[in-house]
Formats: sequence, C-alpha cells, structure tokens
Amino acid sequence: MIRFRHLASAAIFALTTLSAAAQGEKNNWYFGKGAGVVFENGTPTATSSRLFTEEGSASLSDKDGNLLLYTNGITVWNRDHKVMPNGNGLMGGKSSTQSALILPKPGNEAIYYIFTTDIQAQSNGLRYSVVDMSKDNGNGDIVTRNNFMIAPATEKLTAVRHSNGRDWWLLAHRWNSNGYMAYLVDTNGVATEPVMSMVGIVHGGPNRKAIGYLVPSPDGNRLAAALWNDDSSFEILKFDRSTGKISDPIHLKGFSQAYGVAFSPDGSKLYGTTNNGQMNKAQIVQFDLRAGSAEAIAKSATVVATSGSPSIGALQLGPDGKIYVARKDNYYLGVINNPNAKGKTSDYIDNGFHLGKQKSDLGLPNFPHGLAKQSIN
Repeated sequence: MIRFRHLASAAIFALTTLSAAAQGEKNNWYFGKGAGVVFENGTPTATSSRLFTEEGSASLSDKDGNLLLYTNGITVWNRDHKVMPNGNGLMGGKSSTQSALILPKPGNEAIYYIFTTDIQAQSNGLRYSVVDMSKDNGNGDIVTRNNFMIAPATEKLTAVRHSNGRDWWLLAHRWNSNGYMAYLVDTNGVATEPVMSMVGIVHGGPNRKAIGYLVPSPDGNRLAAALWNDDSSFEILKFDRSTGKISDPIHLKGFSQAYGVAFSPDGSKLYGTTNNGQMNKAQIVQFDLRAGSAEAIAKSATVVATSGSPSIGALQLGPDGKIYVARKDNYYLGVINNPNAKGKTSDYIDNGFHLGKQKSDLGLPNFPHGLAKQSIN
C-alpha cells in the first residue's frame, strides 16, 4: 500500500508537471496602447508591441511559449511583429470587446482561424479568416479573409475545447435575441450552422448592450457573460462540451456597466468589473459559485476592490494563477493575487503590474479554453 501511494503520488506529480509545461500557448499578451506582457516560467515581464486597440485583441503562442501571431481584429502581426501578407483589412472592430479569437485547426498544425466580431452589433457581424503558418518562411500568411458567419451579433466571442479533446466549440451570441450560438470547429473546418441555445435574457435594445465579455470556466463546463449598460448585469450558464448546448442561466442584476468577467482557477468564484463614469467608481465584484441556489449566488455578491481608475475593463487569468485587470489609460494593470480566496482576502492590488512605457486600455487578449488539453474531461 505504501509503495502504491508513492507510485500514485509520483504519477500525479508527473501529470502536473507535464500540464504546467504545456501551458505556453497563453504566454504572450499584446493589448492596449502598444502594451505587452510575456510570461516565462510563470513570471510576467513587461514588453511592447505594434498593436494598438481600445478593447479587443488576441494572441497565440506555441506550447513552448514562442509567439506565433497576434491581432486587434483588423491587422494581424507575425512572430517578428511584422504585418502578415494579406494581414490588413479584417472586419473586426478594435473597439469591440472581444474583437478577435485565434483557434488552431484540429488535425492540421499549420492552419489557424481568426474569428472576429464587429463593434456594437453592426453589419460586419461574426466572420473568420484563415492563416497558413507554413507560408512566408514559417511566419504565416492570411490565405482567406472575412468569411461571413452571421450578422448582427454581439461583441461576445470565446471558444471551449470539445469533450473529445480534439475539436472546438466557437461561442457567440445573436443580437436582439436570447440565442447563444455554438459552432463546431473540427477537421472539416468551421460548421456553417451553429447549435442554438435559446436561453437566458435577451441581448438587445440599445447597441451598448452588445458590449461585454463571454468567458468559460477553467473546466469548460460553465460560461459567464457581462451585459454592459447603465442598468446592466451578469449571466452564469452551464455548457455541455459534448453537444454544444447551453442551459440553466443565472441572472445577476443591477451592476452598472458590467464589462469583464473571469472565473477563479478552482472555479469557485466569479469576478466581474463594473463602472459608473458619472461617479468615477470602478469596482470588482466577486460571486461565490458554491453558495448554493441561484438566489444564494446572487446574494453572495461582494465588492472586493475599488480601483483608482475611473474605468476598468477586462479580467484575464494569467499562467501564474493570478487575475489581471485592465485599467483604462494606465501604466499599471490591477492584479488579484489570490482569486480562489473569499472576499477581500483575494488580495487585489490596483498598481499590481507595471507596464513600463506603455498603457493599458479596456481590453486584454482573448484566449480559448482548453488550448493545452488534449484528452477527454
């Protein structure tokens, strides 16, 4: 029995080590006003880039942490920070919350998809372009641009690894509808028809309600969305990674200008950013997802921090297990140092990470869930 325990412990350690070693896809962040962060062995270092964006961006690296490409939804840069061939003119909007998302094509290591969303449910809608990384001496080339998927759509855009550990579900939301859309992305390409889930509240009305993040939980089985407006809210939903269906919405009401959302690494907490421009009061709210019923989760809302910035935006979980907070026009990112902890013991630091000579804006790079996961979960 003792020997078995030792073997089991060694196996768990090995799996943990392998998992940690295969997390490099999210190591390079480019966002804001030429700002960047590079994570090496879990340690962040400030850098700079060619990218300027008010809100959305996306970047992707290989499993070892080497940069592949990045974009603001309009222009695409390669690993050398040069515009890719045909890398201008994508139909995202740099003032769209999640203007872009990069997905590797299952079964083809050279092909990547760049999905884009237009600003505030405008006519460009949801589209995708295709990158062939085998071209231009391995630096990549855009081989098709702006393939139409649907319009109008909100600014919400994320992806979750399929339960088969190979394929993807691309997730977005229709405008003036309560319809969440899940497009299968597999070895055949991007599905032309999504799995529709008519669930939760209608995302519609004034175009500003198209603003706000959509993100998955660490296990991919839950989603959270922010709906930005003067009288706005958050949604929490369940996601079936086998079927693409979304269900069981929890509506969290009354959070002015809700924008960013992020789950804690253990999935027990949800964080959201709220703003009130008239009062210059930007706050981070925490919800306890283990509180019990939907009503109990709503009642668990706790303001864990108020920022010195009048506006804060995206929340993004880093490779180091901390949650980073975008502060508009600021040389610092906020940092939640212990996001699994309850209330203010989560330890938010407003001037948590210095960006050097570059400034943050409202966005941080958009990543899919499950980049390093290749097994059934």
